[in-house]
Amino acid sequence: MFPVPVGENSATRGLDAETGNGMERHAGCQFHRISMARRGWNAGVLPASIERVIEDAREMWDREAETFDQAADHGLRDPVVRRAWADLLLPLIGKPGRRVADLGCGTGTLSTLLAAEGQHLVHGVDFSMEMIRRAREKSATVVPSPFFSVADASEPPLSPASFDVVLCRHVLWAMPDPSAALQRWIELLAPGGTLVLIEGLWSNGVGLKSSECARLVGSLRADVQLQILDDDVYWGGRTDDERYLILSAS
Repeated sequence: MFPVPVGENSATRGLDAETGNGMERHAGCQFHRISMARRGWNAGVLPASIERVIEDAREMWDREAETFDQAADHGLRDPVVRRAWADLLLPLIGKPGRRVADLGCGTGTLSTLLAAEGQHLVHGVDFSMEMIRRAREKSATVVPSPFFSVADASEPPLSPASFDVVLCRHVLWAMPDPSAALQRWIELLAPGGTLVLIEGLWSNGVGLKSSECARLVGSLRADVQLQILDDDVYWGGRTDDERYLILSAS
């Protein structure tokens, strides 16, 4: 994620620990500060100011990694929730052995799922060193073993045209320039590659409307398919948010 993964904070965890609604409330404030800092740099703010904001965020999400997987859709510890995500994503990824970039991978739950159940070759990227440490630990016995890098998902240090699938969950909405980030992600795809975005507009107004996300993808890709993820099984409980998946196969 840019530059930190969505996670939960002790001050908001009690709002809705199972479905993660509280997490996005808190993350929205952090992403807003970071986005403003990046935009401020374009307007002439000192680089040191930007670096301090970003480093504060990195340190916070390193701390939050300890409880990140408590959210049902983050940890997939409930076998019913895990099965729901597997049944959703595996058919979209395709045949075994596909090269998948999981941008903003957090603790690597989806990376591990795709490698273990789909036999896919996954490269996960996240800004938080502690998230990546936990991702590597989580996937230690998985074959094929996912590869993880600590890096900014808005500008992933990955080779162009080297992936069959780019997967991002709850990442695009936080980009200072979503269109530019999308363009970079699409450049990672080999010819015929597939883009999979899981996004939302949370009840506090943070996020991206499905129509806006579809418009952004449609400005860069011919194929845009929208699926509303309103089944509680994905989130471990009831939600009042707009949550959705966008698939672009070309």
